[in-house]
Amino acid sequence: MSRGGARARPFPYVSYLRVYEPLDAFSDAQQLVILEQRSRERGLTESMEQEQSLRRVMRPVSDPFPHHEPELVRVTHFPGLNGATAPYYCPNQLAVRTTLAAESLDQSLRGPLIDVLVPEVAREAHQARLDPDTFADSVAKLHTRSATWGVPFAWFALMHEDDLTEVVEDDGRVTTVRVTARIGDCIDRGRRSVAQLAIGAPEMDLLDELTEIVEWLEVFRRDAVVEVDYGPVADRVFPDDSPMDVRLGIESLAEADMMGAAASYRRLASRWIPIRQLARSS
Repeated sequence: MSRGGARARPFPYVSYLRVYEPLDAFSDAQQLVILEQRSRERGLTESMEQEQSLRRVMRPVSDPFPHHEPELVRVTHFPGLNGATAPYYCPNQLAVRTTLAAESLDQSLRGPLIDVLVPEVAREAHQARLDPDTFADSVAKLHTRSATWGVPFAWFALMHEDDLTEVVEDDGRVTTVRVTARIGDCIDRGRRSVAQLAIGAPEMDLLDELTEIVEWLEVFRRDAVVEVDYGPVADRVFPDDSPMDVRLGIESLAEADMMGAAASYRRLASRWIPIRQLARSS
């Protein structure tokens, strides 16, 4: 377990599931963008993203979309099959992700509120800035997923407690925890959990969530790596046994061990329900 350097505190509480790929997995144009940023420290990239987000929030007119902001790229280092540590890259794809987020809001909100949060004039201007070809490619291969107010249990099913874990601290606080694993291992774990849930709890939403995530991961190359980035919620839950608790809970359901499944759920609930409750009180 390593402890990274300090960085600016992120906005609470957002967690991320990211896929990082080797340089040659990207197009020539993408590689040029990556090469310009590959030496930048991770903490600086996080700070730059926060500053960009703050500038969008502080605009005098509501407009959540990026305006010609440079595409940020995250870099992580992970041991390859030969034992040597190699760099892997995750493009931020902010323009695409904000577009999809706005579409999601359309489905969850109705009436004048959606027009206040995402005005039609802002949507039209954003759409005009998008390149249709690169947009379609990015939607088909989106490298980042996000979740608010807690890490989804489906993400934990991809990870193992022995996976590479980085704890990032700032002034005595845990600002995030990042767990990284090979994508092949994550897919295998996800498939195993899907099979076990199909037997033991076919009615659970977790089955559909995991099935969809595994299908998403299968889009990427098998030499990619997957990262669960807790974000600032890590300070409330770390050290965290959720990957083990999710795995044991799913195994118990497959074996019809309701007592074991209930025990795993109680541990998860005691950890994450208070976080979910913060969302309702905010």
